[in-house]
Amino acid sequence: MPRDAGEEGEMAGLSSRSAVAIHALTMLAYRGGGSLTSAEIADSLASNPVLVRRILGRLRDAGLVRSVEGRNGGWSLARAPRGITLLDAYAAVEEGRVLSRHAHPPSDACEVGRNICDLLEVEFQDAERAMEKRLGRTTVAGLLRRVLDTERELAAADR
Repeated sequence: MPRDAGEEGEMAGLSSRSAVAIHALTMLAYRGGGSLTSAEIADSLASNPVLVRRILGRLRDAGLVRSVEGRNGGWSLARAPRGITLLDAYAAVEEGRVLSRHAHPPSDACEVGRNICDLLEVEFQDAERAMEKRLGRTTVAGLLRRVLDTERELAAADR
């Protein structure tokens, strides 16, 4: 499935949507139940609020965040941070496969061309399953805990 080429920081076939989504979810967890505007989240990302709203919309559609409109509105987590994995965020915002397959079928007249697609399919599926398994082991709460631990270590080193 094609990706949105050029949109949202595409680089080497991979988008930054997952990183933006995970960052936003971690910011909302850091807020501890309060809400943030897309502009506040965009400030942390040094990014555009329109991009952030697009990603948050996908997270809302997946039931990971909720939004309240109006003057005191904003975005908040729809589930506890310990109940949201990085895989949840990835699945909510990414489309298609991570590793690109051949855009056009290779030549059947070539020994490599005849066989490479099937062989790569197995390798790529295994790699994608391993990535999903790894992302499924880390929760937003765990990631936030690591952020806070790192901040404490930096503060202690500055003393």
